[in-house]
Amino acid sequence: MTPAEVIDRAGLRNHPRVVLNATAPDSGLAISHNPATGQPIAGIRLDDAASYEKTVTQAVETFKTWRLVPAPIRGQIVRAIGDELRRHKDALGALVSLEVGKILAEGLGEVQETIDIADYAVGLSRNLGGPVLSSERPNHAMYEQWHPLGPIGVITAFNFPNAVWGWNAMLAAVCGDVTIWKPSLFAPLTAIATNEICEKVAAAHGHPGIFRLVIGQDAEIGERMVADRRIPLISATGSTRMGKRVGQIVAGRVGRTLLELGGNNGLIVTPSADLDLALKSVVFGAVGTAGQRCTTTRRLIIHESIADGFVNKLVAAYKTVRIGDPLAEGTLMGPLINAKAVENFLAAIAAARQQGGAVLVGGDRYAAPGPLSGGHYVQPTIIRAPTNNSLPIAMEETFAPILYVFTYRDLDQAIAIHNSVDAGLASAIFTNDVRESQRFISPTGSDCGLAYVNLGTSGAEIGGAFGGEKDTGGGRESGSDSWKAYMRRQTCTINFGTEFKLAQGIRFE
Repeated sequence: MTPAEVIDRAGLRNHPRVVLNATAPDSGLAISHNPATGQPIAGIRLDDAASYEKTVTQAVETFKTWRLVPAPIRGQIVRAIGDELRRHKDALGALVSLEVGKILAEGLGEVQETIDIADYAVGLSRNLGGPVLSSERPNHAMYEQWHPLGPIGVITAFNFPNAVWGWNAMLAAVCGDVTIWKPSLFAPLTAIATNEICEKVAAAHGHPGIFRLVIGQDAEIGERMVADRRIPLISATGSTRMGKRVGQIVAGRVGRTLLELGGNNGLIVTPSADLDLALKSVVFGAVGTAGQRCTTTRRLIIHESIADGFVNKLVAAYKTVRIGDPLAEGTLMGPLINAKAVENFLAAIAAARQQGGAVLVGGDRYAAPGPLSGGHYVQPTIIRAPTNNSLPIAMEETFAPILYVFTYRDLDQAIAIHNSVDAGLASAIFTNDVRESQRFISPTGSDCGLAYVNLGTSGAEIGGAFGGEKDTGGGRESGSDSWKAYMRRQTCTINFGTEFKLAQGIRFE
């Protein structure tokens, strides 16, 4: 499938924001590049201060009417959005692969996540309730309820250009909020196509403007957005550095943040583990999306008695990974997002070598043939730490397919190594010992927001709250009670009697 065919199928050829055949950016235009070839795909017209102001002003007005629509009716619109995304799944999945370099199976899977969260939100729309509480005062009733919050700002990273917005937007929609989306400038075409589909469905049901889009530079649009008091919640996905900046600005105006930031995810393999199952999970977790997931497996912590044999099999598996065009059948790993990501990959490997790490496989660029020669390809890499487990570079998150291997003697040591990094997103243990598995998910075990037993670190399901602790930001998206982030809580107390009564037995007569 050619880039032109992908653009056509995604309905972008005549979109007013999209400039075909543009090759160079200017003050009002950004260029989306194909990381598989390094070639430009199209130009995208950027927002400026005036267009941003218009978008937010309109969003505020739209919210005033959308919040009054009964939640089950809002759910029916989201159901129609899910159905429309099903019809466009193949086109959107291919666009994700073209623009960010995911293999097609992962691009399609990402769109499926948005479809799944739409389904989840439909059911949720009939269950947005709070508890009825017992009042200590006679003839008084007390209960909690939840109201729509306002226009929601959603800032997404390049690596999940469709699903992360879907996690936020579908829940926000049934909660009665309007979404203002600022996508990564590495993946604006996916955002335009996705937003267009959803907005058309909402407009067809009589509610235009629920889904809004602002595309621009951080200095021009991002800073303005996070400082905007009209946007009560900023949900931001990206690096820890970015999240700290967003958190400081929003806290300064006493707003809310939902932060999904970096991950430096560890996976423990014990002697009792099903090693074949662990091997498959490690390979996908470390190599999937070319290591550009926040849940990528970056550290393997394996018992010293089984380390050599397991690592040898892991090296052999890495040598079979097919690297190339993400849209081609049979490809298992596509490119990194850009040349800077390749430089970061090489710098991390050089640092690991300097610190005594041994490169067991990979460790360099991958020379793709023919039209892919300009792409940003690297070799999936395994680096074994020195015997003293000292490898400072492994404490940092490098967004690339690098797996660091550490060994341990007892589970206490393994958990200590696992928890030694600043991030706290995803974690996993492979064991057939119930005591080990329970210890891992106990208060003295993994310090991460996601803990898996006999599963890898990548591949969260819709339904469970997604997010992490420590430098990962503490946010939760997708399932469970994460909908509460998009609403405001109100405790209601009603006196249906005729007497003046105070709580806590206070008398004022």
